[in-house]
Amino acid sequence: MSLHDAKVIDIHAHAVCEESFGTAGAFGPDLHAEADGTPVFRIGDYRLRGVRYRGSPFMDVDVRIAAMDRSGIDWQLLSPNPLTYFHFIPADDAARFCRTVNDAVAGLVARHPDRLGAAAAVPIQHIPSAIEEARRAVRTLGHKAVYIGTSMPHGLDDPAMDAFYEAVAELDVPLFIHPGPDGIDGPAGSPALKRYELDILVGFTMQETTAVATLLFGGVLHRHPGLDICISHGGGALALVWGRLEHATRKRSWVPEHLKREGSFAEQLGRLWYDIHMHDDRALDLLAERVGTGRMVYGTNFAGWDAPDRFEPPHVDAPLADNARRLLRG
Repeated sequence: MSLHDAKVIDIHAHAVCEESFGTAGAFGPDLHAEADGTPVFRIGDYRLRGVRYRGSPFMDVDVRIAAMDRSGIDWQLLSPNPLTYFHFIPADDAARFCRTVNDAVAGLVARHPDRLGAAAAVPIQHIPSAIEEARRAVRTLGHKAVYIGTSMPHGLDDPAMDAFYEAVAELDVPLFIHPGPDGIDGPAGSPALKRYELDILVGFTMQETTAVATLLFGGVLHRHPGLDICISHGGGALALVWGRLEHATRKRSWVPEHLKREGSFAEQLGRLWYDIHMHDDRALDLLAERVGTGRMVYGTNFAGWDAPDRFEPPHVDAPLADNARRLLRG
């Protein structure tokens, strides 16, 4: 089986690499066990307890392949761990960490080149370094995509990001955008989101929706028509706030002129790609009604807490594997 022949392609599968531990300066990361055996993943002052990385699909590629076989997944795109985007740490530490991760994931792919591909981590807080690492990962290591979080010291619509977007488009690979929990290495975010894991349950949705709106209103999609951007989890709450955002294009003076043209709003959002790991067929149907199905791709957060109970693409009127092949140039 290969990407070309795969019937089920999973583009949402994070990996954790032993080789990266200790390469991000004071932020680690590192993995150890408490006295009672509970595993602890440390990133700076943040502690994730109870997630077994070693011996799991996250870290053991042979365990991953066996689990993919059981789940009926033919091919996966491995992506960076959302806990360790490290977009706010010192740029040199971030660059070293990203290089190590990209090298390590390339090694995993080399062991199963017919089943796996990789998305590159980049130190986006220093855009020249991010461009350099994206080029190295794609041209030298063979990575099929570039990956960033939703939050960084500058905005997704900052003019300085245009050089990065241009570089990714020139590499002819997609850019994946996925949130991470606030406060690990950057601003803390709302205290209300620190309870009940709301930073993941609700905060991710908020970050994704904000990212889509920023790309739209900030003119990024308009300035970079050749760049393919894929947003996780169906673009957050985009389908639900669609009408409110569209209404703004008619009522707010700051809206770019190109968005005020009839049909431009829907056309721009229809150019994004959407990972449909959403847990709700009705929400998926609404998203499909809004943006169509031609740019929907299947994702699972494989081995994560929110991975689906049944590993099969939900029914949508689209060949999801073919969509993924177009996105990944496969």
